[in-house]
Amino acid sequence: MNGREVPEAGPLLLGVRHHGPGSARAVRAALDGARPRVVLIEGPPEADPLIPLAAGEDMRPPVALLAHAVDEPGRSAFWPLAAFSPEWVALQWALEHGVPARFIDLPATHTLAWDREEEEGEGRAEGEDGPEQDAGSGAADEDMRIDPLGVLAETAGYDDAERWWEDVVEHRGAGKGDALAPFTALEEAMTALREEYGSGGHGRDLIREAHMRLRIRDARREFEDGVAVVCGAWHVPALRHRTTVAEDRALLKGLPRVRTDMTWVPWTHRRLSRVGGYGAGIASPGWYAHLFDAPDRPVERWLTKVARLLRAEDRTVSPGHVIEAVRLADTLAALRGRPLPGLGEATDAVRAVMCEGSDVPLALVHDRLVVGDVLGEVPPTVPAVPLQRDLERTRRRLRLKPEAAERELDLDLRKDTDAERSRLLHRLRLLDIPWGRPAASRGGTGTFRETWRLRWEPELAVRAAEAGVWGTTVLAAATAKAEADAIAARGLADVTGLAEHCLLAALPGALPTVMRVLADRAALDPDVARLAQALPALVRSLRYGDVRGTDTAALTDVAAGLAERVFVGLPPACVSLDAEAAEDMRGHVDAVHGALGLLGDTPAAGDGRLRERWRSVLRKLSARDTVPGVLRGRAVRLLLDEGQLAQDEAARLMGLVLSPGTPPAHAAAWIDGFVGGPGGGLLLVHDERLFGLVDRWLTAVPAEAFTDVLPLLRRTFAAYEPGVRRTLGELVRRGPGGHGRTAGASAGAPGFGPGLDDERADAVLPVLRLLLGPDGDGEDARAERSEVPR
Repeated sequence: MNGREVPEAGPLLLGVRHHGPGSARAVRAALDGARPRVVLIEGPPEADPLIPLAAGEDMRPPVALLAHAVDEPGRSAFWPLAAFSPEWVALQWALEHGVPARFIDLPATHTLAWDREEEEGEGRAEGEDGPEQDAGSGAADEDMRIDPLGVLAETAGYDDAERWWEDVVEHRGAGKGDALAPFTALEEAMTALREEYGSGGHGRDLIREAHMRLRIRDARREFEDGVAVVCGAWHVPALRHRTTVAEDRALLKGLPRVRTDMTWVPWTHRRLSRVGGYGAGIASPGWYAHLFDAPDRPVERWLTKVARLLRAEDRTVSPGHVIEAVRLADTLAALRGRPLPGLGEATDAVRAVMCEGSDVPLALVHDRLVVGDVLGEVPPTVPAVPLQRDLERTRRRLRLKPEAAERELDLDLRKDTDAERSRLLHRLRLLDIPWGRPAASRGGTGTFRETWRLRWEPELAVRAAEAGVWGTTVLAAATAKAEADAIAARGLADVTGLAEHCLLAALPGALPTVMRVLADRAALDPDVARLAQALPALVRSLRYGDVRGTDTAALTDVAAGLAERVFVGLPPACVSLDAEAAEDMRGHVDAVHGALGLLGDTPAAGDGRLRERWRSVLRKLSARDTVPGVLRGRAVRLLLDEGQLAQDEAARLMGLVLSPGTPPAHAAAWIDGFVGGPGGGLLLVHDERLFGLVDRWLTAVPAEAFTDVLPLLRRTFAAYEPGVRRTLGELVRRGPGGHGRTAGASAGAPGFGPGLDDERADAVLPVLRLLLGPDGDGEDARAERSEVPR
């Protein structure tokens, strides 16, 4: 056939809108009427062997064809299909009727290679060498990319392409009456657009259409006139246009290639609302799915769904609300000249009738229904890299179901299944497959509890394929990547964080390499701030071994050595710092203090020697005048909390700092360090001497200096809990002598007294018994009241 033109009696060309429910209904009606012998569909030909998998019960849309480069899995492309996509309907029709189905778009082997070359600036740009003139298209400027539906909508007087499509297709009963009428009308409109705009700025379409024409010729040789083609309506005029085989092959000559794998992956409605492989993202996939599934009265059924959702969220919505919303939607459609109410009218009716004018519940309706969290399913037999298969097997064994909606998962690490789930999720995070994100646990703060927020996104399938370069199982891949990350890490904190992740993910094979790198970096890093930043993660790693059964002996020496280097380097590093650097250093001091507190009685604590060395460092910091006030105040506070400093001594040190000879700004910084942070407000509430010192100093600050110290003091006191701030305000209101906390204080102030109130103390015992349970010997907890500390 080389050099011959396409005969005038062409195939059945069904031009559609990707993900258009009206087009989908029309495609099924047209195929039922024409009964073709083969169905050709716009899509990558490499997916032809995957078509039979679409017939299984385990395949549930939305799904997508995923193509990725074998040597570079991160380079990928998707072709998403929903239940209301015309391509999916055509595929299902062919499978149901035993008719061959084939994809005819440009192969993914060219598409992925072309994308890579364009990114590198080496490939041909769209419109280069004027291919649209060679193909007989118009001479539109290739820099002007048009939206065909947008142009048609504007021509018809609409400012919204979605609303125009609803009025001319969705609300006109597509698929009823003359099955081919919608396709004929749409082809005429697109032909006029192609004559006016040529390729419309989509230069690559000319090459794709040349390939489609070649595949149509092949099918017609085999099946004669029994060929039906389902493709985007934009392409129909080009496929109808008569060209020679030589012309089409010339357009395809010299295209770059890359070795490609293809598979099915689950997709989501939420992901359909973005631009996908077809470049045809839709704003309301949930609404379109409803239009496709509803047998009749779509607006009434939609508003019933909305009412059900709002009632589930404890909003008062009655059948009367639904009736009034339907009436309002019908009225709005009539006023706006629309044949039937669309999503815009339904949304306005919901806002006015069911949401009382509020957009807050309306946002919930948009998120849950208009977009939706539907997640498709694919059978386990689809092609996958070994890592993906191992992940799938592990997921099923641990009963972790991928879901499009975000959900929380609470894990008790003392249970074997939950511990395995935790290890899997941590390993996936190491592999940059963020199926789950750690969250604050609501069930407690112990190390045996974890809370995760899980959400499966289609892109994670690509991440899993990418991670396959590290190994064939999740464990092997995470181990190899952790070793590589340790060697490539730039900072000490990065390596300590990686050691923590290795323990969380139970990667004993990676720990020797990570520990070697960690020891080398710690020995060579002179920056005390970086050493202090690295210590907390290392200590947390030691603590994880208790509940996870992990051998953390390799970390003990490194942690102890790191702590010693911090102790030696911290005092000189705290001298002569400006305000910003001092604030950063305070964070490091708090982090080191908390880390040493976590060590407890572990071997790394050296029988308490490390904690005693740390207290010595804090004493040095508290006594040096060259150390910024915020750090001196913080050191005093930490010593006081540790019981290493008497309250009288703390009051004496505060009195010295708050004496008239100290500049107000320096005194304010010391107060910020001493009473700032957790527990600082309670310290003032329960210690009259400290409260009085701060009160007297504050009232004595000169007016000209007060505005300078006010921002720092406001930041300090604003961090307190509301209840603490109220109590401090009440104590200030009472004035001197009204504190009422020490022996001999006035008992007249509400809430304070000179002694213990036995009756009030007894009142809490029933609650304590409910919380703690009865004693081991069965005696009533009330009998032990005298032993309860008050």
